[in-house]
Amino acid sequence: MAASVRDAATLNGKEPTMLETLGEDKPRLRLRRPVDYLSWVLTVGLLAGLAYTLVTNENYRWPVVLEYFTAASIISGIGITLILTITSMVLGILLGLVLAIMRASSQPPVSALARLYITFFRGTPVLVQLIFWFNLAALYPRLSIGVPGTDISMPVNVNQLLSPMTAAIIGLTLNQAAYMAEIIRGGFAAVGRGQLEAAESLGMHGFTKLRIVVIPQTMPSIIPPTGNQFIGMLKETSLVSVLGVADLLQSAQSIYARTYETIPLLIVASLWYLIMTMTLSVPQSMIERHFSRSTRVPRSSRSATGTAARPVLEVAPKESLL
Repeated sequence: MAASVRDAATLNGKEPTMLETLGEDKPRLRLRRPVDYLSWVLTVGLLAGLAYTLVTNENYRWPVVLEYFTAASIISGIGITLILTITSMVLGILLGLVLAIMRASSQPPVSALARLYITFFRGTPVLVQLIFWFNLAALYPRLSIGVPGTDISMPVNVNQLLSPMTAAIIGLTLNQAAYMAEIIRGGFAAVGRGQLEAAESLGMHGFTKLRIVVIPQTMPSIIPPTGNQFIGMLKETSLVSVLGVADLLQSAQSIYARTYETIPLLIVASLWYLIMTMTLSVPQSMIERHFSRSTRVPRSSRSATGTAARPVLEVAPKESLL
């Protein structure tokens, strides 16, 4: 069969690619060794021991876990956690895209400003940033928004503006934007220089080149790390409990502060975080599969080689996108 592929390619005047050749090879059989059976025995024994201690140790208090698993305050905390995660990620991606474009700009002041932002927010802990934004009123108790040189202005009370929820969204968004900027910048570098030159030869400039050529080609590269950031943000929202935001962890803490059932409530919070993480991984896989259609390896090739071949990305030199 492999010979027929080579023959067909030769008749068409070209050599078959390595992928085509490997895709026609038959999968190799692998004989099981004693170490394979030993690894299965150890794994099953470990899982059985873990299940035994989870069932027999009464200190886990599984009836209490079931009692509070769908409590109203826990469900409300899940909703706030999801709102914080989705809002901060969407705003962080948009701001990160702007920062990535600024970072790749040919104007040194613009690039330096983006580099300074990224360095600052990546270099300070998220918890410190959240507490800082929550206490911003200590530096600026009142702000005035208006038109310079005129009497048109509107005073803003920072104490009233920065509620715990607002401070949490601002802190998480600004921190996430710094990481997303680096992820998107890495995607920009994966676009071949020839693609940019071809777009310019077609008369595309600025935003048109970015929208039609650059962003679609960077999507397969940036979606997997963006999905990881999304999952990380879901768990990172637990930090906002220090601001008094009633997220999932804060709701669990409020309950066990009254009932002293610390371990069961922490199990409830952990189980919900695990369920949300597994649920959010599904759309990530669907989006990743959608944008990797052009680089997807045929199933026959994966079974023949044993591992999925990864697309080779050409790294282009730094170049201004706009």
